[in-house]
This record gives sequence, structure tokens and C-alpha cells, in this order.
Amino acid sequence: MPKTQIVSDRIGKPSGHFAHATVVEASGRIVFISGMLAKGPDGKIMGVGDIEQQTIQVCENVKAAVEAAGGTLDDICRVDVFVRNMEHFDTIHKVRRQYFTGAPPASTMVETPKMTSPDALIEMSAIAVIQS
Repeated sequence: MPKTQIVSDRIGKPSGHFAHATVVEASGRIVFISGMLAKGPDGKIMGVGDIEQQTIQVCENVKAAVEAAGGTLDDICRVDVFVRNMEHFDTIHKVRRQYFTGAPPASTMVETPKMTSPDALIEMSAIAVIQS
């Protein structure tokens, strides 16, 4: 069963590309994806200073992780996003719309002053439910 986006008229409309909640019949495997930075296969941060390029790389890394677990981005039910500058919100959501094309996942985004790399502008973790 696919995930279902929940949007309540008792809550303000989402300000970005995310759902108020996501419902999934959990008859499959739950995959917890660690926080991904914009690291390429060589372990170096891609797109230093460029939030759009870093967001693309982060989404590619999340995609690679869920695919390695046997799923797709459509199986992602929740993402947590940490950013160095909340003013990048619109750019980040522009990129997210390109990757999460079905019902968007539930999401949290917070601004944080430091990450594990001084060049990192964004980090994303995710939870997926892959149906059996």
C-alpha cells in the first residue's frame, strides 16, 4: 500500500514540500537512513558554498541509501533536515520537489550553527517503509 499524505484543514497549509503527516500500512521493512551530507563518493563535500548543489547531492545520497535497501524515494515517509541558513528554505524545497514527486514525506527542518563539516550547508536523515 502506498503512503498517504495527510493534510488537515485545522493546521496551516505546509509552507514547503512536505505533508503534515504521512500514513503507511507497515507490512514491510522500516529503513532508518542516517544524516546525509553533500558528500560525493570520494567523501568530499560537493558544491561548497552552493545550497542548491548540496541539496541535490544530499537527495542523491538519500536516494542511493534507500535504493540500496531495496526501495525508492517514494518509500520515504519522513525526512529531518538540518540547515546552516533558513533563508535557503525555498531553494531546498525547489530541489526536494524534483526528488519527492509523489506524496511528499512528513518533514522537520531546523537551522543549526554547526555540522560535522564546516563546508556542509545541509544534512538530511530519512525513514522509509519498503513494502514486502
